Amino acid sequence: MPSETIKLTAKFKLKNPPEGLDDLFSTYREVVNYLITYAFENNITSFYRLKRETYKSLREEYRELPSHYLYTACQMATSIYKSYRKRKRKGKAKGRPVFKKSVIMLDDHLFKLDLEKGIIKLSTPNGRIPLEFYPAKYHERFREWKVGQAWLIKTPEGIFINVVFSKEVEVREPKAFVGVDLNENNVTLSLPNGEFVQIITHEREVRTAYYLKRRRIQRKIRAGRQRKGLLEKYGERERNRLNDLYHKLANKIVELAEKYGGIALEDLTEIRSSIRYSAEMNGRLHRWSFLKLQSIIEYKAKLKGVRVVFVNPAYTSSMCPVCGEKLSPNGCRVLKCPNCGFEADRDVVGSFNISVRALKMWGVTVPPESHPMKTGGWKPTRYEINTLHTING
Repeated sequence: MPSETIKLTAKFKLKNPPEGLDDLFSTYREVVNYLITYAFENNITSFYRLKRETYKSLREEYRELPSHYLYTACQMATSIYKSYRKRKRKGKAKGRPVFKKSVIMLDDHLFKLDLEKGIIKLSTPNGRIPLEFYPAKYHERFREWKVGQAWLIKTPEGIFINVVFSKEVEVREPKAFVGVDLNENNVTLSLPNGEFVQIITHEREVRTAYYLKRRRIQRKIRAGRQRKGLLEKYGERERNRLNDLYHKLANKIVELAEKYGGIALEDLTEIRSSIRYSAEMNGRLHRWSFLKLQSIIEYKAKLKGVRVVFVNPAYTSSMCPVCGEKLSPNGCRVLKCPNCGFEADRDVVGSFNISVRALKMWGVTVPPESHPMKTGGWKPTRYEINTLHTING
């Protein structure tokens, strides 16, 4: 049975972090900005070249700093400069890139995690020091996982170490694929047994409510700590609410797909750059975290041995699944084929086309008139995952 690697990040909040960490954050930021400037002036996008040309001088200047901080700083700098170049080509960046965050990238030479003792040993200019963290129940799941790189992060809530864990899991060969069509306010599933399920999420209402709440705060309070605090408060509430929704949604999708062994999703990595609607619609779609939902579905599926594939999203909701012709609107959200007469809800069409493309990717021959899409009027069975709640507090 083939295996795949799952990577998950766990957050560890430090207890009583020593004051010396502030100096470490400051020094690291200084090094990264030097490297970004060097990369910018010499147009360097290669980590190896940047390290080769700067390591010796940095090693002489920062003698007390463990050498692997210079390695990770080179990685951070090249990543930031590459992102800057990409944004500049699109006209979204000006001036020079600058690193302002209190973030330090750690490789496996710079820290050692001990889940049993609740300690992280961190290499610093003053030697390796033990840092206690607050244990969380979900940390227990990572006892048998492999520890990868990490990030030391300073926030107004405290100092955290975010650790990446990895695990090899066995993923079985799929019998069939459940097509998953993600939409702004629902998720529609095409099951291999001919059924269609639509889960109403109310995500759009939740996002819109928090967006309007933040707009009211911005209009009433122009600046200051109160404004910043309120915006952060409601931003965190929105993230927590939607994170809970995504996990419940992913659990249900994986549950329905488990007996078939496969889930098909659209490859939406470049979708934001192609969004060209009204300002209001663009804003709504840019606030929609579909990639996060997809990543949660993917790792939960792999943990259950369910394979996930990504298909080309082009025309999935506008092409007739029976004859391949372009569909025409025939009422609210209903599409009809002018060639063969097929008719169905547009989300049903999308989910079915996604599952068919996954089968074709897998080398399965799909006849042009596959059951159950020969006849018209197909509608999904619906149920809701309730996310509506008051946000006035």
